[in-house]
Amino acid sequence: METSLSLLIIIAGLLVIQTILIAGLQRSRIKNKAAKNLLKLHQKELEQKIQDRTQSLYQKNTELENAIQSHKIIATQLQDTKRHLQTMINSVPDILVGVAADGRVTYWNIAAFEKTGLSFDKALGTHITTALPHLPISEDQLEEIIKHQQPFINRQLQQIENDEPRFYDLRIYPLISGQVSSGQTSGAVIQLKDVTQRVQLENMMIQNEKMSSLGELAAGIAHEINNPLGIILHNVQNIIRRTSPELDSNKEIAHKHQLDFSNFNHYLSEREIPQFLENIREAGERAGRIVTNMLEFSHSNHNEKSWVDIPKLIEQAIEFNRNAGFAEQTKMADIKVVSQFSADFPSVFASAAELQQVFLNLLRNAYQALSSDDYKHPEELRVEISGYVKKSDVVIEISDNGPGIKDNIKDHIFEPFFTTKEVGKGTGLGLSVSYFIITEHHKGKISVSSHYGKGAVFKIRLPMAGERQFSLNI
Repeated sequence: METSLSLLIIIAGLLVIQTILIAGLQRSRIKNKAAKNLLKLHQKELEQKIQDRTQSLYQKNTELENAIQSHKIIATQLQDTKRHLQTMINSVPDILVGVAADGRVTYWNIAAFEKTGLSFDKALGTHITTALPHLPISEDQLEEIIKHQQPFINRQLQQIENDEPRFYDLRIYPLISGQVSSGQTSGAVIQLKDVTQRVQLENMMIQNEKMSSLGELAAGIAHEINNPLGIILHNVQNIIRRTSPELDSNKEIAHKHQLDFSNFNHYLSEREIPQFLENIREAGERAGRIVTNMLEFSHSNHNEKSWVDIPKLIEQAIEFNRNAGFAEQTKMADIKVVSQFSADFPSVFASAAELQQVFLNLLRNAYQALSSDDYKHPEELRVEISGYVKKSDVVIEISDNGPGIKDNIKDHIFEPFFTTKEVGKGTGLGLSVSYFIITEHHKGKISVSSHYGKGAVFKIRLPMAGERQFSLNI
């Protein structure tokens, strides 16, 4: 009995233990299932995050590819724009040079290359005063312009190139860097513009206006002078006639007054009265020719043109000036005049009287310059005259080794009534009349080149074929 009871107790304990084990196992299964479900949930979340991340990376990659493609397009556009700007700048006929703040070249356009022969590669990095040595500005001036950010403009700078004056406008524009607040400059753009044609046209228009006014004045003066001049010449002719031994009426009147006419003529000859009268007559006739030239000058008369031997005309002008009796005659004897023309120098269809007037004016100006006491005379005073053919023109140059012409005077010497001579020693009409005769009556050119202290050169260019045809067809 006791044994059965013990066995039952054991069996009951085993059942309890089994129940406990089964309950624990069930709880473990439930926990494992919950953990498994949680793991699956986390796995799904992780997969979603990976998917979202992948999608985001794909989108970012697409955006990056689009950005790269956009940058490539922009870079291509920038290159095209750069080439277009370079083409535009190189198409400008003006010299355009970029310089850094230290004055070294950063850009050099085609016009600068054509002007200097210096290529872009050689000019790049070179200082502007070396690349453009004739630029009329110093290194310090350029530095100040860039430093103070003030544009610099200098108009109508004159330079002599191939013996011809050229005019330029110089402009310098400082470049402002991106840091506007700091006001730092990164360099400058230098523009050199050839304005020679514009200046010549302006000068021609101004000169034509002045010549038009002068022509009207010349005509009035000529008519006023003609009357007393005619009286002088008429009376001189009468005096010569009435003192001539060849007229019987002169002898009769001398006999009437018991005057020995032969002795009277000896007296006149010994006192050089006939020579004085001849001088008056020649001077009067010369004045008459000048008046006629003034009238032709005012009325643009081309009717008296013919084939002119220029060297012969020059020799006549030289001889006339030698015998003109100027106040500086004593010094003129020391002036050596050299004339040299090519053997085949052609004749020109022109007005001999007008050209002689031009040559007389230029020679007299040269003589007066050489006779001046305002400079140190060279050992030999020289006037050189030369003539040659250039293309379809004949060129006559008259030069002297006198004091030259100052720059502030040179631009005005062809203006009417402009003179540097003392009152009573010059009218200021000689060169202006010469200018009008050459440019208007003969469709030529007259210019002057001079450096003060080194003499002056007047150059006359007269057309051959063109002016001949024009004149012959009038």
